[in-house]
Amino acid sequence: MISDPDGDPHGPFGRPLFDGPKARALARVGVVDIGSNSVRLVVFDGAARSPAYFYNEKLMCALGAGMSETGRLNPEGRTRALNALRRFKALAEGMNLPPLTVVATAAVREAKDGPDFRADVLRETGLRIWVIGGEEEARLSAQGVLLGWPGSYGLVCDIGGSSMELAEMAEGRVGRRISSNLGPLKLRDLPGGQKGRDAHIRDVMQQLADHMGPQPDRLFLVGGSWRAIARVDMLRRDYPLHVLHEYRMDRRSVSDTVKFIKSSDIEELRQACGISYARMSLVPYAADVLKRLVQTFRPKDIAISSYGIREGLLYEQMPQELRERDPLIESCRFAESKDARLPGFGKKLYRFVSPLFSGADPARIRLVKAACLLHDVSWRAHPDYRAETCFDNATRANLGGLKHSERVFLGLALLHRYKNKRTGTRFEDLEGLISDKETQEAEVLGKALRFGAMLWMSDTSADGTVLEWKPRKRLLRLKLTPKSAPLYGEVAEARFLSLAASLNAETDVRLGCGSDA
Repeated sequence: MISDPDGDPHGPFGRPLFDGPKARALARVGVVDIGSNSVRLVVFDGAARSPAYFYNEKLMCALGAGMSETGRLNPEGRTRALNALRRFKALAEGMNLPPLTVVATAAVREAKDGPDFRADVLRETGLRIWVIGGEEEARLSAQGVLLGWPGSYGLVCDIGGSSMELAEMAEGRVGRRISSNLGPLKLRDLPGGQKGRDAHIRDVMQQLADHMGPQPDRLFLVGGSWRAIARVDMLRRDYPLHVLHEYRMDRRSVSDTVKFIKSSDIEELRQACGISYARMSLVPYAADVLKRLVQTFRPKDIAISSYGIREGLLYEQMPQELRERDPLIESCRFAESKDARLPGFGKKLYRFVSPLFSGADPARIRLVKAACLLHDVSWRAHPDYRAETCFDNATRANLGGLKHSERVFLGLALLHRYKNKRTGTRFEDLEGLISDKETQEAEVLGKALRFGAMLWMSDTSADGTVLEWKPRKRLLRLKLTPKSAPLYGEVAEARFLSLAASLNAETDVRLGCGSDA
């Protein structure tokens, strides 16, 4: 077993980094992304490994609209973007942020009047715009994916309004990358109608494939148009968990959804999915690109990433030590330190319940650790609603590195931390996302947390108390020390028996015998 840097061989984590000076320097990082379609300000609370969105505002400016004909930025969009940047500068000053990082991509990069626009912004707001090239845009988008999935491998595809970038990832590093003109704003202005677009997309995609080589692994989709298509896919499938990050599709699903878009009334589809008019108008063009992309590269699976260039800029500023941390565990530790009644108790609770999961794989152990850290962060909620609050937080919170099935597992475990029964809860809408075995394991974990939380009211009140699980004998044994034995009252006993019932186990309670009896 790998030891923690603090010398504890049983501890699930290293020393927390969010209190270190390098991490604190990332608190309240403001990033402005001037794209071909939208202009967005994101303020990260970047001290924790998983980004927290302190503030997030977007304006659809369509700077790149009509550029294929004029070669210049859309005049109306230029005015709207300048006004948005004035507002963002004032917001940043009101939040006492360090200087904003402002980047512009394809539209400003390619427009004849791009330098004039940058000069206007600098004169009017004092904000300096950094124009990044296509390959740099691809690299930053891939780094954004790495922020959520450390060690990821596969192909990152970031689509904006005027361009589409590809970047290869292997062993957590960005490799080959390339930029193309397959943005939906440019495709919309392309002559030749649907036939002309299809031919253009086919030719450019083949050039991209020749440059990138075979990419049979996971395809990560970054960008607003891809997220809009994912929403349509959710609608078509009647998918119950409306969280876009880590939403999965396959090649067949993409094909079916593209057909669904083509056969649907776009306005009705827009309203059903809650997509803006400006975004929805580009979806049919992006769908044509996605169909050809999937046909060309034939990925083994497809994941939506809500993290992209803005998160890549945050990742760029992170010290390597912080980059290498698990975003889920670090964000859970941050939540515990901020919101739990006994910060640091999650580690003690993990030691207590871990015998129940001695044969589990690393992915399951990771969720056990996360649940232990989060088990008490919702204590301020009304007791009647704590279970639901925990479940909603886990399934819908901004947590990196979690598949949807893992979100549901974690949420169910935390639901059982406060409630024995799951009937009549929001889990019933999502139970199809995890297996019966996973449901039972989540119940065991939650009931173990529910029982274990009763034994420690201070750092040392139940030290030496041990939980033992003998799966072949179906025996659950509890060893209590003389100091902790008085804590095993009627309510604690009822919770212990409930845990045993979830394991279909007999019980053996040894009172006042010490941990090595």
